[in-house]
Amino acid sequence: QLVESGGGLVQPGGSLRLSCAVSGFSVDYYVIGWFRQSPGKEREGISCIDRSGDSIKYVESVKGRFTISRDNATNTLYLQMNSLKPADTGIYYCAASPYFYCSYDFRLYRYWGQGTQVTVSS
Repeated sequence: QLVESGGGLVQPGGSLRLSCAVSGFSVDYYVIGWFRQSPGKEREGISCIDRSGDSIKYVESVKGRFTISRDNATNTLYLQMNSLKPADTGIYYCAASPYFYCSYDFRLYRYWGQGTQVTVSS
């Protein structure tokens, strides 16, 4: 089970830190991805991190503003989001993939959280 938290309403330029608490399996053996579904748009992958944390990817629109991290000891994943923009509004999901490499192909992800709403608005 994956449970996201940390979403909310924030003004443009603000920050949020999303957490994804995992239970029932160890995240050590999974690639973790963060996905976003914005209003009227398809779900998109925005960041992923491999099992060791050595390989990290970001979609171009969040590079330099978002930071993905994982704490295998506590089975928790994070997405630090800074300099938020209205375009970042959406439902954010964490997901776990048993494959070795980072990918934004959501079909490769076996487990999904329920999502947390992020709204960036003044």
